[in-house]
Amino acid sequence: MTAPTRSDIRRWRRYLAEERAEAAVYRELAERRHGEEREILHELAEAERRHAEHWETLLGPRIGLPLRPSLRSRALTWLAGRFGSVFVLALAQRAESRSAYATDADATAAMAADEQIHSEVVRSLAQRGRARISGTFRAAVFGMNDGLVSNLALVLGIGAAGTSRETILLTGLAGLLAGALSMGAGEYVSVRSQRELLAASTPSPETHDALAALDVDANELALVYRARGMPADEAARRAEERLAAAHRGAEPELHEAPDHEEIGSAWGAAISSFCFFASGAVIPVLPYLLGLTGLTAVLTAAGLVGVALMVTGAIVGVLSGAPPLGRALRQLAIGWGASAATYGLGLLFGTTVS
Repeated sequence: MTAPTRSDIRRWRRYLAEERAEAAVYRELAERRHGEEREILHELAEAERRHAEHWETLLGPRIGLPLRPSLRSRALTWLAGRFGSVFVLALAQRAESRSAYATDADATAAMAADEQIHSEVVRSLAQRGRARISGTFRAAVFGMNDGLVSNLALVLGIGAAGTSRETILLTGLAGLLAGALSMGAGEYVSVRSQRELLAASTPSPETHDALAALDVDANELALVYRARGMPADEAARRAEERLAAAHRGAEPELHEAPDHEEIGSAWGAAISSFCFFASGAVIPVLPYLLGLTGLTAVLTAAGLVGVALMVTGAIVGVLSGAPPLGRALRQLAIGWGASAATYGLGLLFGTTVS
């Protein structure tokens, strides 16, 4: 084997630092989990340790002092130790998917395959977290975005028509309160209605009590499974198994009641929507609260809202596993586009009135 070059040594040491950092991230995340998720994260940490040993073996006496991992890896370790949330898992998923082992001759094929599988494992763990927060998170994101865009459009529209600062301020605050109450009430009704509709479609648990008294020859239970979409032969076989269990005195389950985690709670969605709409809607009003007027207030409001839109877009991008910059720019374009249209109408209306 030829002696490694300085470039090889630097690359191996960088890989070693990254593997150690990734193992630390998974260990930190495992400390904040329990049950199966905790075991999976510990297994991932062990796999990263094995990868680190590969680079340690290649380096041998040239290993030197430990290198600091990249800023991204250090930030991920810090976040994992303090939050351990789905946000960190989403970032870890992106980190695993960017592995360079598939094109590096010094990394084994097994290591490259491990990293690919790790990406899918972390994706699945992140999906569990997304399901737990999706209802409330959806309401929060929609509430924040609606508050930012609708109140900016409202403030710019009436401001462009030549309205006084006091009127703009009063209108903006009224829009904040009305919009927040409307969003909160709408989310409550929407989520509550959705859960009630799903509950109405869930099989009744009282059906279990009737199983033992069913006629085995007629096998009416097969109709239940056929109504759910099973083929006739499969429905008959499943019904026979359930009836046999019922006659043995067991307590068969016709279904597993869904917990509808991905929908969230009605009150959680309503409160999140109200609070985030209000926090977004207050941003366009801030320049007028601080005494700014005219074009200065317009540009300041648009700038503040633009920053907030990019932040919310980037967060959605990270949690969904998509490039955060693309989602941030998309959010910005939509928000500014709607506000610009309203501002243009306000200018037109103000000119017409004058």
